[in-house]
Amino acid sequence: MRTTLTLDPDVARQLKARAAAEELPLKEVVNRALRIGLNAVEKPPAKKFQVEPHSFQFKPGIDLDKLNQLVDELEVDEFVRKQVR
Repeated sequence: MRTTLTLDPDVARQLKARAAAEELPLKEVVNRALRIGLNAVEKPPAKKFQVEPHSFQFKPGIDLDKLNQLVDELEVDEFVRKQVR
């Protein structure tokens, strides 16, 4: 396929320098660089995330939805205990 590209001056210099150093046609250096760049952009398939359930064996009567409230109350109790000293 024939097409016209407008390259930034720094990219053109790098491509020309690489072509000269490797004694390859500019077309081959550009195609190789594009292939490498396009392959680098492809993301590997994401690993499936799986949650493994764990039984915490809470005692009956403990409301699991209010554990944050329990932590807050314990922190307040600890703060008050330190202030009393």
